[in-house]
Amino acid sequence: MTVRKVLRDRGAATYLGGVLVSGFGDSAMLLVAGIWVKTLTGSSSLAAAVTACVWAPTLAGPLLGTAADRVRRRRLLIGVNAALAVLLPALLAVRSGRDVWLLLVVLAAVGTGSVLCDAAEAGLVVSAVPAGLRGDFNGLRMTVNEAMKLLAPLAGAGLFLRWGGGAVALLDAVTFGLAALAFAALRVREEPPASAAGGWRAQTAEGVRALRGNPLLLRLVGAGAVAMLLSGVSSAAIYELADAGLHRLPAFVGVLYAVQGAGSIVAGTVAGAVMRRLPERAFAATGLLLFAAGAAVRAVPSLPVVLAGTVAIGVGLPWVIVAAFTAVQQHTEPALVGRVAAAAGTVVFAPTAVAAALGAVLVALVDYRLQLVAVGAGGAAAAWLLLLRRPAGARVGTGAGDGCRVRAAEDPSRTR
Repeated sequence: MTVRKVLRDRGAATYLGGVLVSGFGDSAMLLVAGIWVKTLTGSSSLAAAVTACVWAPTLAGPLLGTAADRVRRRRLLIGVNAALAVLLPALLAVRSGRDVWLLLVVLAAVGTGSVLCDAAEAGLVVSAVPAGLRGDFNGLRMTVNEAMKLLAPLAGAGLFLRWGGGAVALLDAVTFGLAALAFAALRVREEPPASAAGGWRAQTAEGVRALRGNPLLLRLVGAGAVAMLLSGVSSAAIYELADAGLHRLPAFVGVLYAVQGAGSIVAGTVAGAVMRRLPERAFAATGLLLFAAGAAVRAVPSLPVVLAGTVAIGVGLPWVIVAAFTAVQQHTEPALVGRVAAAAGTVVFAPTAVAAALGAVLVALVDYRLQLVAVGAGGAAAAWLLLLRRPAGARVGTGAGDGCRVRAAEDPSRTR
């Protein structure tokens, strides 16, 4: 079984260990941050704004990706994770609504660190994971990362209810420290950093050009951007869904994220096998349709229906993202992986910040059910456009076929 081969590879297993521990802390902290703000201020809009702060640094993705390509990637991962481990205990000072600004600033720093780590990891995995394992590694990595949404939100909500948000911040700090140790234990032969010739602007532009030069790649990355835009609008309604729709306390949001994590475990586990059997566009479109259907049915104020829709979101959304980033890494030269992955990350994830802000406004202005139905319609339309026709002039990797098959090229997907 390919999953066992991935786990038997020392570099891949060590890398996954770092993803697992940091993903646990992040999932707990990001959920609790919204609940924390909601509890301190009573505002659903401010709670939704937490997501905007985390995702805003993706707007600087190409520049941060260039920074990741100019240094030793393993050292950057160690340094960033260690720095965030030191920063997070500052949240112990958050005690009232007046202190929410500090929480938002720290979360913005966490978002910046995540963009840097994503870019560095995209290049490092090329050296750490054998080419023949990378397709399945992407799916397994997604499984590990998303599986944390099954346990971490419940643990985070429990810690928050018992000891407050500061305890969750300390948990996240510990996991950042453990991630730094995991990357320190990783033994790989890295490609040397990119030459500084041409300066920051030229190197950043080079990564953007590499992304723009592949029509198929642009289409898949665009599908990922639409999925994340719609996801941000949908997620902004989750507190109102729990409150007005299901008549539950804000902490019940943790249950919904745990259910979504269960769906994502299934999605990541089978992603490698499904990608080898479906064309890239069909795989991404299937994910979009599942996500769209799940978002739309959550407009029904019934717990079983909402839970079913949440599972569908958990399965569909990761497939769109895995398809986009696997394609990016398969068609990019090793020296450019950080820049191209970060540029793709900006295209895919920057809409989340905009969508979170838009969703926060919509929550205050319209019925959350209209918001969710609109998301479902938008996702279905995006899936139809993705399948409409095959883009001409797309480059292919060193493998046969149109699907996301394992190729001897570059790799992996988004991290934290």
